[in-house]
Amino acid sequence: MNIFRLRKTYRSAKRLQEIINVFIKHGFGQIIDQIHLGRFITLKKRLRSFGTWTYYKVPTVAERLRIAFEELGPTFIKLGQLLSSRPDLVTMSYAKEFKKLQDRVPTFPIEQVYQTIEEELGMPVAKIFQDFNPEPIGSASIAQVHNAILMNGTKVIVKVRRPGIEEQIMLDLNILQGLAKLIEKYVPESKLFDPVGIVDEFAKSITKELDFRREARNALIFRENFKDYKKVYIPYVFKEFTTKKILVMEKVEGVRIDDINSIKEKGLDIEGILNIVIDMYFKQIFDHGFFHGDPHPGNILVTDDARVALVDFGITGKIDEEFKESYANIAIAIINQNIDKLITEYLKLGIIPDDIDREKLEKELKDDIEDILYPIYAYRIEEIQISELIESIMKVALKHRLRFLPELLLIDKVLIMLEGLTKELCPDKSIIELIKPYAREIISKRIHPDFYLNKTFKIIRELRDAVENIPFQIKKLLKKAVKDEITVRMYHVNLPEFIKDIDRASNKISFSLIVSAMILSSSIMHASQVKPLIYGVSLFGLIIGVVAFFLGLWLLISIIRSGKL
Repeated sequence: MNIFRLRKTYRSAKRLQEIINVFIKHGFGQIIDQIHLGRFITLKKRLRSFGTWTYYKVPTVAERLRIAFEELGPTFIKLGQLLSSRPDLVTMSYAKEFKKLQDRVPTFPIEQVYQTIEEELGMPVAKIFQDFNPEPIGSASIAQVHNAILMNGTKVIVKVRRPGIEEQIMLDLNILQGLAKLIEKYVPESKLFDPVGIVDEFAKSITKELDFRREARNALIFRENFKDYKKVYIPYVFKEFTTKKILVMEKVEGVRIDDINSIKEKGLDIEGILNIVIDMYFKQIFDHGFFHGDPHPGNILVTDDARVALVDFGITGKIDEEFKESYANIAIAIINQNIDKLITEYLKLGIIPDDIDREKLEKELKDDIEDILYPIYAYRIEEIQISELIESIMKVALKHRLRFLPELLLIDKVLIMLEGLTKELCPDKSIIELIKPYAREIISKRIHPDFYLNKTFKIIRELRDAVENIPFQIKKLLKKAVKDEITVRMYHVNLPEFIKDIDRASNKISFSLIVSAMILSSSIMHASQVKPLIYGVSLFGLIIGVVAFFLGLWLLISIIRSGKL
């Protein structure tokens, strides 16, 4: 093992100890024991953890977990923020609690900012920028943002990655992946939430955020998609000054979309601005298939010339034609009160666990969705609340253990944001009323002959590909049969873990019997005065009694540490 690996192992062990201590502090000691990491908890730490303030001041598990994530730093804060948008994985109560997570990260020194820029671009800061504001305009867990002016006079924002953050996140990801596997192994009920899948999805997401070249590419795609749409502005990316650790982008002069007073002062039409935002997102989703996935008001600006500008392209969603078709079918099914079609399309976009009876699931889903939608149909369509509808459907999905594609949840997030923005900017308007033209356009496209013609050609192509692939699959199967390589695997769910638990229990019972026998032997030796004697006490009886005492104490501590006294 080389020096680097030794150092990495030491850092991992130290960080794991820190993570375990934080979870113990906030009342998760039982889980730590259950996944067999109790050996990392000293008896002193275990005793001190009982009755800590968290049990009294922070009563719910979700709140305590959120506080633990905040204490553990950037990686866990980012994980919580991801989970806040995945109620299908962690339930609504946890998702709502994780929405409170904020990056509370101190700024890092300007000297480190300059050092990163110079190392990445190979030239002094003074030769790139004629002015660079040392005071950051924003500081988050991954990066810090500064205002600057290029040598040609262009105002830009400079996003610089936090020093050492990639190494810290990779270390935490490695530990999280190990913890997720232990949780799935020793906590069978956790498989409903798929801990390993959650960590894998998180690893992909945060790895993308660490590379600013990906964000720059996203911005370039949006700029190309909206190049002919004059009402939307996408800032220019300076590719020559952008690397994995630095992003230099044109600064957009504008006010936040929710700053109503400033928009009015500029004499702009608020309803017109809102229509541009709605049109912009519907074009992204249903025309481009590539959309902005972080639609909070701070990322949507209004310029003096009444254009809407998007900033921050770190989180995006991408959907294919099949997904767009299913999503359009869902909207049409809700409007037409076609529950069967709605269920079919939702099941296409969701993941059904293998152990669920599909026929029974569809029947139960129909009953639950009817309970949600039929009362809603009593209202005028303009009175329907999209956020309440999505939340109700999500609760039904959680009840039946459905898992949704991340893209579906991102689109739902966009719709909820648009509804909130409509209430804020135009309280007398309904989001449903504003999106009616787009719904009509979607429906008109679907009743056009070209739609069915293209769909027919697609089915024929897929059928042709499947038929062409049959000989290859048969040939592959026959080869395996001739070589006797076809095997049937059967395994018992959780049987190995059950056997291990039985072994541990039987070992403890055997150990306790031995200790009991030693205590009994010691008592008989004392009673029989077995020589040699010391002050009238049998020496062998005393030795065996002392050994039995310490062995019994060791057994008792082991049982207490396991949390199964």
